[in-house]
Formats: sequence, C-alpha cells, structure tokens
Amino acid sequence: MKYLAVAIALLLMTGCAASLPPLKTVDNVDIQRFMGRWYVIACIPTFIETEAYNGVETYAFNPDGTIDTVFTFNKGSFDGPPKRYNPRGFILDTVNNSTWGMQFVWSIKAEYLITHLNQDYTQTVIGRNKRDYVWIMARTPQIPGSDYQRLVKELENQGYDISRLRRVPQRWPNDGTRP
Repeated sequence: MKYLAVAIALLLMTGCAASLPPLKTVDNVDIQRFMGRWYVIACIPTFIETEAYNGVETYAFNPDGTIDTVFTFNKGSFDGPPKRYNPRGFILDTVNNSTWGMQFVWSIKAEYLITHLNQDYTQTVIGRNKRDYVWIMARTPQIPGSDYQRLVKELENQGYDISRLRRVPQRWPNDGTRP
C-alpha cells in the first residue's frame, strides 16, 4: 500500500510538470546578429555549471548551417581551473531560428529554446520546456538590476522554480577580455 501511494504521488507530480504549456520562443532571430560572445549572467545550472565563474558561451555560424558553440568558465573560483565544452548547435526551426538542438554527445540533442531576445541583441534567455535548465545571458558581464529582476519575473511567470536560479559570478578587465 505504501509503494502504491508513492507511485501515485510520483504520477501526480509528473502530471503537474507535463501540464505546463510549451514555452513561447521569440518570433525571429537574425542568426548572424545572435552569433558571438554571450556572458552567462544566471542559470538553473546543469551539473557541469554548478561552480562556474566567468561563464561565457560563444557561437559561430558554420557553412553547413550548424552552430559551433564554445562554453568556457573557471571551476570553483575566478582563479579556478579553466573548463571548455564544445557542443554543436542545430537550428530546428529555420523559419524563426529560435528553436535549436544542442548536441553534446553523438545522437543526443538537448532542447535549446530562445525565449527572450531584446531588440538590440544584448540580452537573451535560453530555456527548455521541462523548465529544468535556463540561462540568462548578455553581451556584457553585468546587466542592470532592473533588467535582471524583469527577466527573473518572466521566468517565474513561465513556470520556472526561480529559487534554483544561480547568479554566475563575472569579473573581467574593463575591456571584457579574458584575464
């Protein structure tokens, strides 16, 4: 009986998660403008990002239509060991360019949805329908507090558990280059 109650509770929790509506992606992404360096301002981290400092995601459009992605950070502190990951992005929605797959290992493409992109391409939010991970990114290592709060509120309204959101510490020389 006890196991049945646990199974029913798990089924109900799964049903609640599945009842969230799909995330709405932005209407149009100019891929060439989106390419380049994005500083990770905050995220609901994956297991590799839980101790990331100076997180940066850089995109380059390849001639074959894929997106070369380089994710770098220092692990554990600003002086921690540098880490680098190089997944490949695939544009799945070529009409709006806002739905991608991100391939870290062969045959597995993670959902990558551009749910927010401001008009001047300086701030973006990347989400997933499961609401398990999210990234707030910007062209600069810091954004105004009011912008950050507005984006967090947007995430909360989309069904994210914002208590899991982690600000990614960023410290750079004034020119924004890597130390």
